[in-house]
Amino acid sequence: MKNIITISREYASGGRMIGRKIAEMLGYSFYDKELIDMAAKESGLSPDFIAKTEQNISSGWLYNMMLGSSYAIGTAGATPGAANPILPLADQIFNAQRKVILNIAKDKKCVIVGRCADYIINSSGETDKNDIFNIFIYANLDDRIDRAVNEYGLPAAEAKKIITQIDKRRANHYNTFTENTWGKCNNYNLSIDSSFLGIEGTAKIICKMAEQTKS
Repeated sequence: MKNIITISREYASGGRMIGRKIAEMLGYSFYDKELIDMAAKESGLSPDFIAKTEQNISSGWLYNMMLGSSYAIGTAGATPGAANPILPLADQIFNAQRKVILNIAKDKKCVIVGRCADYIINSSGETDKNDIFNIFIYANLDDRIDRAVNEYGLPAAEAKKIITQIDKRRANHYNTFTENTWGKCNNYNLSIDSSFLGIEGTAKIICKMAEQTKS
């Protein structure tokens, strides 16, 4: 049985919904946006700031150029009384999320969506790799556009462009903060097309594999 499941996904592939269903089916804890509040407590940055900032930048260096300072914290997203570290904001956010993810992994029985969790846990040396099941979820573009428009509320005329932009941001973030390539199949235990079986069917297949694989 795999005790830690990470979900990386293309935008609008249904990865978050699949991850939540997996957690419900297996009785695991589920972490997605919950990581924002947890990282906020760890970093001293506000949850709203982290939510707006994460994955919108590819590196601390780039963000510093945007802000014009390598000492950006203390103004944009800091909460009163927060420390004033010299790390770029992008790095502060990543480091805070990394600490949170590793703490979650210690408790096991969890599904974690995004935020480089697959790489963070695998590379830490703190978790038995036999306990981890890293998944990448993709889908055909027409299905993704349909979901983005009908479920996420994106304007139909712009949906394809927005999907492409978000995928690029996710790839840039992942490729910057890890030594792997986002979406490359040999970086995951399983890459699966959610268009083939749908949300429910994909979740069931993943649960079955998690239950049958050794740990």
